Amino acid sequence: SIDLFTIFVAMDYIFQAIGIGFILSIMIGPVFFVLLEISITKGFKAALIFDLGVLLSDLFYIVISMFFAYQLRGLSDFKNNLALSILGGSLFFVYGVYNLFFKKIKLVPITLDKELLDDHHNSKSSTARDNTMLVLKGFTLNLLNPGVVIYWLAIIAKGFDLVSKYESDLHIMIFLFVILLTYFGIDSLKAYVANKLKPLVTTGLLKGLNWLIGIVFMGTGVFLILRQLL
Repeated sequence: SIDLFTIFVAMDYIFQAIGIGFILSIMIGPVFFVLLEISITKGFKAALIFDLGVLLSDLFYIVISMFFAYQLRGLSDFKNNLALSILGGSLFFVYGVYNLFFKKIKLVPITLDKELLDDHHNSKSSTARDNTMLVLKGFTLNLLNPGVVIYWLAIIAKGFDLVSKYESDLHIMIFLFVILLTYFGIDSLKAYVANKLKPLVTTGLLKGLNWLIGIVFMGTGVFLILRQLL
């Protein structure tokens, strides 16, 4: 009989999904700074509600990307979905080049509004309207970022490549679920320790993270393409 550990090891895409989720969580952008600011000014719960809106917009883009990927797979007559792998690899590579050479990193100061802090400490709970606005803010901010749909298309192409040896499409769903779980979990951790993280967030650190993300994305793109061509 096959034990659960053997099954888990066999699904090597789980570990790669965790890595991708981690990279997404440290990507520098508007959501990164707004999450920290909301956590500091309005509290941990408010930051989680905001991040829920971000997660919902990610799910929206995932649905669109999955539909496009299935259409492309249907048009492809190549073994192991060569067309989808080349597209995904190219997107990874281009996004990596953008991060390395074109993306400008600017440290956005987190301003602590005394009135906001007083309101937070004096109120015992957030109203339903406030929570709704936070969800909409997270959803809209992430939805208006054109890079989001690009990296989800690339990630889904990567996922299909990783699970190509499995017959069931359940594995691509598990792959995406693990990414989102890792991403949301690390975002929650960032929000929880926002006050301690603030002094550590420097322009140099952000530039270093940006270079690391760019190199990883470029390497992933090259690997995804060469794996199908060689």
